[in-house]
Amino acid sequence: MHKGIRLLLADDQKLFTESMRTIIERYSDDIEVVGAATTGVEAVEMARQLKPEVILMDVRMPGLNGVEATRAILDEFPAIRIMMLSTFDEDEYVTEALRLGAAGYLLKDISPSELIASIRAIKEGTVQISPSIASKLVDQLYSRDGTHPHGFGGFDNLSQRESEICTMIAKGYGNKQIAAELFIAEQTVRNHVSSIYSKLGIQDRFQIIQLMNKLGHSGSDRPY
Repeated sequence: MHKGIRLLLADDQKLFTESMRTIIERYSDDIEVVGAATTGVEAVEMARQLKPEVILMDVRMPGLNGVEATRAILDEFPAIRIMMLSTFDEDEYVTEALRLGAAGYLLKDISPSELIASIRAIKEGTVQISPSIASKLVDQLYSRDGTHPHGFGGFDNLSQRESEICTMIAKGYGNKQIAAELFIAEQTVRNHVSSIYSKLGIQDRFQIIQLMNKLGHSGSDRPY
């Protein structure tokens, strides 16, 4: 019986996989673990056979790694939402996975409640990225003096304050945190955020990360 979100686990460490399965089954009643793959090849085959809606994909697996498996799965089943899991915030894997269409990249030290919330969010179309990973991606794409990157869509149209807030959004700051850091009213932050969304043609803060990732692959080694 289908009890909710169909989830496939893919990780070569069986103990970790079984731990995730136990956590998910114990603390959620709307997520069904339909299978567990231990290699990238198995993940691709199970995606074909089991038709999961969400896959938690380990980055490092023998043979076909998680990024390569993600490419193969999304080429065949673009509607599947794949969230990468890793012990480390490895830059080359992060950017490549997001470029290929992975819907999230989280570190394995995530808490059980955060993991379950992330699975639900990713099913609804919200990109999920660990704050430390988001921060590294943003730092790579912004100049050392804090100005916004040039030459990509609406980024050139952002004001200095909007650029500053955009950076903080991408690093995982909420509106209240931004207001406190910049010593401005939370409503002022919301106004700036609305303007940022309008200028960049986006609908939520996670799309900022996606835009910046595209910028990182726009052909320039130094986008700023």
